[in-house]
Amino acid sequence: MNVIITGGTKGIGKAIGDLLLSKGHNISFCARSKDDVEALVEEWNKAYPDQMVIGEVCDMGVQEEVESFAVSVIHHMKQIDVLVNNAGVFLPGEILKEEAGALEQMINVNLYSAYHLTRKIAPLMTEQGSGHIFNMCSVASIKAYPNGGSYSISKFALLGFSKVLREELKPHGVKVTSILPGATWSNSWAGVDLPRERLMEANDIALSVVNAINMSPSAVVEEIIVRPQLGDL
Repeated sequence: MNVIITGGTKGIGKAIGDLLLSKGHNISFCARSKDDVEALVEEWNKAYPDQMVIGEVCDMGVQEEVESFAVSVIHHMKQIDVLVNNAGVFLPGEILKEEAGALEQMINVNLYSAYHLTRKIAPLMTEQGSGHIFNMCSVASIKAYPNGGSYSISKFALLGFSKVLREELKPHGVKVTSILPGATWSNSWAGVDLPRERLMEANDIALSVVNAINMSPSAVVEEIIVRPQLGDL
């Protein structure tokens, strides 16, 4: 199985890649940092020498780079089985107080990246009559919370995109799943003074993705909401 993961070098994206590689699948991923991409390609090639690992440097907030990444992946992989639109950025703030440009930045990375990449990859899936697209939404996609600001707006929009995509692709045998995680350990939570067990592990979200992939062709999990056991922060 061939899998694309955006924002694949850290947090949830890396956890998904680790788990799928361990099960024998091929991964193509991207991230903005050249050093991070090269380090992860080396790590995964060493750990999984029998799988194909392709890493690309890509700023998912720039349409031209997103589309170039898609062209490169299609060239190397030919068939695409799973697309995980995981890339995202979180800038806390209130709508009336956040810096100018915050909404545009988060819409570009959190919504437009998935939109532009999906428009390049989904046609291959419809031709195959199979495929699975995951959009990494958030509990902020369904509930506004203090200091969520434009981040929550962008995640509401991503969930709407997922719902529309689901309706359009269902006749073609292509599945669409929205993942809505609560607080999960990642760089966004670096330095927070909380016990480890208060937040979810990135692997918890990776497990939910793999379980959805493993369902029969006649079933699809449309939305997965995962929260810390003690609830949202």
